[in-house]
Order: sequence, then structure tokens, then C-alpha cells
Amino acid sequence: MNRRAFLTAALSSTMLSSLPAFATDAAKPEPFSHDQVVARARALAAEDYVPREEVPQDWLDLSYDQYKAHRFRTKDAIWSKSDSSYNVDLFLPGLYFRHAVQVNTVQAGMTRPFGFDMSLFDRGEIAPELSTTGALGYSGLRLRTQLDQPGKKTEFCVFQGASYFRAIGVGQAYGLSARGLALKTGDPMGEEFPDFIEFWLEAPGAEQHSMVVHALMDSPSVTGAYRFTVTPGTPTVMDVEARLFPREDLDHAGLAPLTSMFLFDRTNRNRFDDFRPNVHDSDGLLMANGNGEVLWRPLANPTHLQISSFIDEAPRGFGLMQRSRALQDFEDFEAHYHRRPSLWVEPKGDWGKGAVTLVEIPADKEIYDNIVAYWRPRAPIPAGSDWPISYRLSWGDDPKMDLARVIDTAAGAKIFGDPGRLITVDFEAHPLLAGDPEEIEVHLSSPHVETSEGVLQRNPATGGLRLAFSFVPNAENHVELRLQLRRESQAASEVWLYRWTG
Repeated sequence: MNRRAFLTAALSSTMLSSLPAFATDAAKPEPFSHDQVVARARALAAEDYVPREEVPQDWLDLSYDQYKAHRFRTKDAIWSKSDSSYNVDLFLPGLYFRHAVQVNTVQAGMTRPFGFDMSLFDRGEIAPELSTTGALGYSGLRLRTQLDQPGKKTEFCVFQGASYFRAIGVGQAYGLSARGLALKTGDPMGEEFPDFIEFWLEAPGAEQHSMVVHALMDSPSVTGAYRFTVTPGTPTVMDVEARLFPREDLDHAGLAPLTSMFLFDRTNRNRFDDFRPNVHDSDGLLMANGNGEVLWRPLANPTHLQISSFIDEAPRGFGLMQRSRALQDFEDFEAHYHRRPSLWVEPKGDWGKGAVTLVEIPADKEIYDNIVAYWRPRAPIPAGSDWPISYRLSWGDDPKMDLARVIDTAAGAKIFGDPGRLITVDFEAHPLLAGDPEEIEVHLSSPHVETSEGVLQRNPATGGLRLAFSFVPNAENHVELRLQLRRESQAASEVWLYRWTG
């Protein structure tokens, strides 16, 4: 279990939801279709929310090492004795995972529960004896299939904790997470964390590349039915179809929410006494808005909570990117931050009016996921409605936008001349930025301060262009900046947006 699992579990532990009693593998198979999950979600929404029971206290009292000492035997994974192209591992509850979920398998259109079986886990020397009765079950699941190693099924996707899930492209390491739904993120009254309470796993054939996972979600404010079609690769792609059934008006719902960690980079390096030059799972929010613009917002670890809304209509996509891809960017041989995936959300259909919302939470350690990004509809999702939404998630590298990308932002105090702040913005080498830098138009503006004219130069290390400029902070110590490079009045780079706070 890693930092991501700990965080999602801690968040999940603040919420409760309903769960049917666990059945055993001896249960009679029954016909299954996704319509049944939708019907379950609709019926749940018509009833009062019922909290589900926690696992026994001795499970919750496990230490981290004791929890880790219970290891699932992968040779006994779901479908491990069949010719299925996938195996599925299971996780125990306990520690911060306070509730169990029901796992069901689906084969030839028939479903049956996969009953809880403690004997599937090996117990290490430090693992204590635990209760065998109570609200026991599994806390989540892990997908494995053949990726880049012939004959070996490698893990690439995990569903565990609240409605969290995470995946990687081939050759990557786990980083940021996605969620089924975010509710009231950053609200003073506190956030609500919906839970996936039951899963149905469709058994793939021997040569099948994709796998389908169905999930039932429940929460005090809303229920939902989800269908994930998961296709591993470079990138790993998830097609998500969901139906939401609110019990009450959802006036602060975050659709397709992403959760990540940003501690520091060259904009705030001075605040951390650390041997590494950067520490983050993601370094920027990328947006392709309905007006045809491509926007790049470097992430920040602010000293106070920051919520930014980028108003849009019919967005083409958004996501949290990890553009730092060299080991020397981080100098961390264990965390492998340079191998963490970017995650791109591509809406299907017209999402209407709303805003891509970015929440940046102060953090002093890398164990905290302090970045959240999601789509917030402008109008509340009304109680009693049936709200469909579908989108594609791509876990891998940045999507191609045919514009020069921002690859680095650095900031610091001016050393010479008048006082102020100096900022440098590096753009990658790109055909649109080739030739004499004087042929490139710099469009730099701020509603709060005057900026220097700026110096645009070729960066010999990257082959791209670097713009350096300065400004004098205002009395509020809050400055918004906007920058784009153009050639012959046409966009040559994405739009760089930056918020500086003192």
C-alpha cells in the first residue's frame, strides 16, 4: 500500500454508505446487465441513505507494517486458473480502509458474488490474529494483464478507497488518482466522499485486450452507476459511462475529478530544505477549451487554500500533466516521479456551461494529495434527476496539441537592478518557434501589475525558447499573468497562465 492508498482510505473513512450482505461463491449465478446496476442506483436514491457497518476494531487498529504483512497470493487471483487475459487481485480492509466492498464476477452474462476468503492471503510473522466475524470483505481490487513482458501478467490499475482509482501506462509508476465523483471540494463545511460499494467484473476471453468493470456508488447526497472499459497500453485508456441519481440538489459537484500531489518546483523551491530539485506527481493543469484555446496553468503549493475556476462551455478536454520526464528533474531513485503518468479527460458529448476547477491545498509533505481538478457544471444537478455523463481517461503522456508546450517555469527575486520578481518560462523546441526569436511575437499581460518588456532567447539546452521578464508585486501580493507566443498573429504556443502570491 502506498501514499495514494493511505490518502484515499483516510478520506473514505469520513463517509459511510449502504452495502448488501456478502454472499459466498456457492451462490447461484444470476443473469447480469449494466441496466441492473442503473436500477440499483436509482432505487437506492429513492431511499434514505443508510450507513454501512465498519470492519471490526482490531482490523482498524493494525499498524502499517501489520497491514502490509497480509499479502494476497497472486497465484490464487480471480481467473488465475482459467485462460482469461486478466487476473484480479484483492485487498483486505483494515487500518484506514474502514469498509468492505462486494466483488462479483460476470461470465457468459451470468454473475455470482466472489465471497470473502481470508485464506487467499499469506500472513507474515508480525501479522496478528484477527477477528473472523463482522462486516468483513475486500477493500478493493487490482487488475493485471500481459503488458510489455511476455507470459507475465503485470498490474496497471487499482480501485480502492471511496470512489478512487488509479492506473498507469506501460513502463510508468503509480502517481495521481481519479475519482468517480467529487462533492463540495474545498467547501468550509467539509467535503463529501462518495463510495464505490459494489463491483462487477466481466471475465475477458483469452485474447481480449480490454476489460469491463461495473461499479455501484452510494453517498448521503447521490448514488451512481458506472461502467469502465479499461484498455492498457501507451497510454492506458478508460472509457467511463456514468448515471448519477442525486438525493438532493448537487450545487457543487465535481465531474471527472483528478487528485494529485505538488510539493515544490523551481517556483517555490526556497520553502523546502530538500536534496531534490522537484517533488510532484503533476506539474500543471492543461485545458483545451471550447473556444479553441490550449491553456497551461503551472501548479502551486500555496500558503493558503486556492480555488481557481476557468469558465468554459463544451470543453474539449482537461487534465493534470507530469511534463518533467528526466530522472535528474527529481534525483529520486525510489519515488520515480519522472515515471508518473499524466491524466487527460476527454468529454464525450456536450458538457454545456461550467468551469474547469482547480483546488490547490497547502502541504508540507509529499504524503498529502493536495491538488484536485474537475469539471463543475454551472447549474446544480437537481435532486431526483437521472444525470448521464461519459468521458475518456488517458493515463500516459501529454495529448498532442500541435502547439509549443511550456516545459518549465521558474521564479525568484531579482538580484540586480530595481527590486521585483523575475520569472522565466521555457517553451519546448517546436517548428512553430524555429528561426530567429525576433520573428516571434510575445503577448504578455496582467490585470494587476506592469511587466517588463521581457527577453526572448533560444535556450541552448533545450533548443526551445525562453522568455524572461519581471514585475514589481502589488500591495495585495496577488498577481495573475498571461503569456502566449505567436507567429504572424497565429498561436505558436499554448497559453501560459500563472498566479503569483507573496
